[in-house]
Formats: sequence, structure tokens, C-alpha cells
Amino acid sequence: MSEPLLSARGLRLAFGGVRAADGIDLDVLRGEFLAIIGPNGAGKTTFINMTTGYLRPQAGTITYEGQPITGLQPRAIVRRGVARSFQLPQLFTEHTVEENVALALAARDGVWSPLAPLLRPRWRDEARETLERFGLTALADARADALNEGARKLADIAMAVALKPRLLLMDEPTSGVAASEKMGIVETLVRVLREAKVTAVFVEHDMDVVERFADRVAVWSQGRIAALGPPAEVLADPVVQREVIGIERHA
Repeated sequence: MSEPLLSARGLRLAFGGVRAADGIDLDVLRGEFLAIIGPNGAGKTTFINMTTGYLRPQAGTITYEGQPITGLQPRAIVRRGVARSFQLPQLFTEHTVEENVALALAARDGVWSPLAPLLRPRWRDEARETLERFGLTALADARADALNEGARKLADIAMAVALKPRLLLMDEPTSGVAASEKMGIVETLVRVLREAKVTAVFVEHDMDVVERFADRVAVWSQGRIAALGPPAEVLADPVVQREVIGIERHA
């Protein structure tokens, strides 16, 4: 687990006088689960947005599998093998869970029609298989707007996994999820992603989740990486405890 899958060098991006990225250097290692933590406004989501093409850095480079992806459009980055999920699940609320995954599968294959995926058995069959991996088979025929937050999160990530990425970036996968459901949801995510050999980067505020599931932790502070290393080492750092963990546990 030592070969970088993605490398960022010297990333800079400012919004007015706010430096959302102030010289970010980071390697994401192939096969790892990397957690990104830090206070609100530290630049965590900005990094995900730059990596997935939703924002273009003003300086610096991003390479994926040794090839530059800086400034590419999101669809082009998805075709390279990078997918993401959002803090607020991006579901088609008028469609069922199965139909949502079928739409993602069709998009993966270059078909953007809103009806074709709902009519072709091969996408619906693969959608069912994907939902089974996530434990969502019982909700396949439920409309997306009828799901609780935990199921919505899983369905959103199932759509991302349906794209068959080699790298998945997740923005707060447990935000809004009931405390009693968090660990079960993350256990499901980790199991599915490990089985599919998907490298994962996830922004997270729950330190119990970070400590239990991350291979490494990167601490964001004012657009910079303030600490990087194994969870036990990083989370024991007095500065991290005072400036990050204390904030999160009292939020």
C-alpha cells in the first residue's frame, strides 16, 4: 500500500481573501482508506471539488495513475476511474432506488437518456446486484424521497460505486445519519469498497469512525495539511486534540 494512486502538488485556490487551498501536497496511496478531518471552512470539500473537476485550482497539479487530471471536466475524470459522493445525496427523488442505480450504470456506459436505463434489463439486473452488495435489496422499489438519511447515503454511494471507480471520494458519508446507524453504514461501505479494491478518501467529523476505519488521517487547517499519519498517532497529537477533535466533539 505504498504506490500513490493520486498525487496533489502545490494546490492553491482562494475565494476573495479566504485561502481554501494554500499549497496542498498529498499522495493518496493505492488501496488505502484516507480520512480528512478539520474544522468547518478548512478547505476539505474544496480539495474534493478540485480533485473531481468541480473546481479548478489557481496553481498546482493533480495526477491520477501518473496522468494529469488538473482542470478536466467531472465527466472526463469519472471516465478515468475517479468517482465521488456528496454531503447531500444526489438522488433522483422521483425514481426508485433501483432506477437511480440503473441511471448511474447507463451514464457509465455513455447513455444519458432518462428513460433507456429504465427499460433495458441488463442495467436493471446489474443495479439489483449492486444494491444487494450494499444491503439495499429490500428498498429497491422504494422511491428515493421516501428513504431515511442512512439509506439515502448508501444509495448515493451505491450510484458512485456503480461507475466502477478505482478511487472514490466521499464528502461526509455519515453526516445527518442517526448515531445508532453510523457504524453499520460505514462497515457496509468499507466491506463493499475493500471487496471491489476501491481506494477511498472520506471527509469525516466523527472521530470514532475515523479511528476505527481509516488507514491514515490528514488534518486540514486553513487550507493546509497540518498533520498526516496513522489515526492513533494523529488523533493523539495535542494540537489536533485541541483545535480539531475538541471542536468536533462539542459541535
